[in-house]
Amino acid sequence: MFISSAFAQTAPAAAAAGGMTDSLMSMLPLVLMFVVLYFVMIRPQMKKQKEHRSMIEALAKGDEIATAGGLLGKVVKLGDSHLTLEIATGVEVQLQRSAVVQVLPKGSIK
Repeated sequence: MFISSAFAQTAPAAAAAGGMTDSLMSMLPLVLMFVVLYFVMIRPQMKKQKEHRSMIEALAKGDEIATAGGLLGKVVKLGDSHLTLEIATGVEVQLQRSAVVQVLPKGSIK
């Protein structure tokens, strides 16, 4: 009787250790999916945002740009969060800096 009781007490401890490794192994695919998601989607997006931020901060008067709305023009005035874009002779539009998508090479707009 003493032997069976002692055996019954040690068996659940061994099963609990096996259950712990089983639960860690079942979480492994979830962790791997998060790591892949980070390197495939999150990290490149953060890099793209950093490049866009540096491009916006480097804008200068006279730069030719393209906006998110499809406007092409030359930067006439710069403010902290806005800029003034000349889209035709005598036609100026005020935009947010975040609307700038691309800085064009000089002489692109005729």
